[in-house]
Amino acid sequence: MIIGITQGDINGIGYEVILKTLLENHIFEFCIPVIYGSPKVAAYYRKTLNLEQLSLSSIAHVNEATGKKGYIINCTSDEIKVDLGKSTEMAGEASFLALEAATLDLAAGKLDAIVTAPINKKNIQSPSFTFPGHTEYLEQIFGAGKKGLMLMVSDVVRIAVVTGHIPVSQIAASLTQALVEDKLRLLNQSLQEDFGIVRPRIAVLGLNPHAGDEGLIGEEDQTIIVPAIRKCVDEGIVCVGPFPADGFFGAGTFSSYDAVLAMYHDQGLIPFKTLAMEEGVNFTAGLPVIRTSPGHGTAYELAGQNIASEASFRHALFLAHDIFQNRKTYREIMSNPLKSNHVSRGSSIE
Repeated sequence: MIIGITQGDINGIGYEVILKTLLENHIFEFCIPVIYGSPKVAAYYRKTLNLEQLSLSSIAHVNEATGKKGYIINCTSDEIKVDLGKSTEMAGEASFLALEAATLDLAAGKLDAIVTAPINKKNIQSPSFTFPGHTEYLEQIFGAGKKGLMLMVSDVVRIAVVTGHIPVSQIAASLTQALVEDKLRLLNQSLQEDFGIVRPRIAVLGLNPHAGDEGLIGEEDQTIIVPAIRKCVDEGIVCVGPFPADGFFGAGTFSSYDAVLAMYHDQGLIPFKTLAMEEGVNFTAGLPVIRTSPGHGTAYELAGQNIASEASFRHALFLAHDIFQNRKTYREIMSNPLKSNHVSRGSSIE
């Protein structure tokens, strides 16, 4: 399979984690990685980080990537300049140009998946990019009017969020029974198709402290979340809650479920990054295309020092491959009812 890699913010740790990941030769046994970025910037980081043993072949088009090695497509001008650890307009423009080029190839079926290095959500803003992040950008292109699902993935826990990149002051007003139901359905479907879990078990967190204490501390848990859970249970989805978020994670209850649905960004991502910061991956579920990214940001403070860990990016690359294979297996099973009935007696299609 061919995986497109977008360079992200050139002044952060994006190139460092990309290049360190591609030093592992076994990666070329299961995919052909194609960086969308700048050969000039890649060469700068190879020299700065003493990674010149890594060879990248410059190509003009992705269809030229045919061998078991790394490739790079130039998406920027020759005037591009690295300013380590700084947010610059040039870096924002370069990160968008790489993302746009990879997205076009993904839409054209020339890529099987993309892995996006971290962007600076402020300096990337332009008339061409007016989104809070990658998720919303990809939703507009591939969602056909529907929203995707931010799903954080690790070997320890999977956590999805109902509301994503919105101000905390807007969370309660944005939460509806229909929205919670939609996210539960998306999460359940993704666990089946993308992770090979035949009958997923999903835990649902409450919105308010103590999940509202039966309406004493807010009514949303009883009037929105509980009815949404009941509706989805009636549809055959195995989902339980709402759980008070603090006790749920403090007691380790999350380990009994295949995934957790949190109500808002920080409610899900704070425990996730506490449990799996080094290896956590962000996956945009619910879309017909596959996109993963490392669970960290640009980390300007680490840029150019050769101390950033590539573990999360490596896992993002692995996860993109695994989801591609799981979706293929799922389609094969669903096209063969006899095989599907046989597999359903187990717990996984892997």
